[in-house]
Formats: sequence, structure tokens, C-alpha cells
Amino acid sequence: MGALNRLIHFVEWILVGMFGVMAILVFGNVVLRYGFNSGIVFSEEVARFMFMWLTLIGALMVMKDHGHLGMSSVVSHFGEAGQRICRFLADLMTLICCLLLAHGTWKQMIIGMDDHAPVTGIPMGIVQSALLISSVGMSFVLGYGLWRLVTRRMKADELVPFSGSVGE
Repeated sequence: MGALNRLIHFVEWILVGMFGVMAILVFGNVVLRYGFNSGIVFSEEVARFMFMWLTLIGALMVMKDHGHLGMSSVVSHFGEAGQRICRFLADLMTLICCLLLAHGTWKQMIIGMDDHAPVTGIPMGIVQSALLISSVGMSFVLGYGLWRLVTRRMKADELVPFSGSVGE
């Protein structure tokens, strides 16, 4: 197992752990609130921050597996040249969006380091860094895919990612 696979496996376990902690915090807070008329003060804020991290880092993990929604049912009807063009354009436009997102997030993080969450006191720049990590990671995934596409290292069966349908 390579270093990248170990890192991916580690991140997956971190996401599972974060989901578990988030579920316990929310469930515990509900029980305390309705059963004992009390609650965990920081539970809502921490759960919200964890949900943000789960969503954004999870989106990065899905990107590496080509699991995001696409037009595979349409693009699969094109020939190989059409599939290559569609893949190139889609990945290039997505890469541009991710780079713009990373640039804007970096600026927002710098501003957010002086702004703290009301209950936990965590700098909002740290919370917002999930978006930077996600957009930069997606940029690397897309850049690598574009490099493989342009250098013809991407096989024809990889041009149209298929993640299966709901019924399977």
C-alpha cells in the first residue's frame, strides 16, 4: 500500500470519526435538552463546523473516485475524440473554478483569523480552511487528470467516469 493510499485511508477514518463525534454531540444535546432541560453549550457550533469539514473533505474524497454527478449518459454516446474533448473542457472549467475558490478562500481565511466563533472561540479562518484544503486538493486531482488526458496516458475507458446508478 503506497503512501498516498495510506493517507487516503487515514483521512477516511478521520471522516468516520468526525461523523461519529458529530452524531454523539447532536444526539446527546437533544436528549439533554428534552429530557433534562439542559444541554451541551458548544454542541451546536462544533457539530456545524464538523459538518462543514465532513462535506468539503468528503467532496474531495469523492472527486478522486470520479463520483460526482456528470453527463456520462450523454458523453458515452460520443466517439473517443468527443469524449476526450468533453472530459478536457469539463475538467478545465472545474479546475478554473477550484482555483478561483482557493484564491478567494485564502483571502477569506486571512480575514477570518481575527474573527472567533462565539461559543468555542475557534478562529473562523481555521473553520474556513476546510474549503481551502478541498479546493486545492480538487485542483491537484483535476490537474493530474488533465495532464494524463493531454499526454494521452488516460485510456479510453477512463474518459467517461461511471459511478453506477441508484438502483444498483
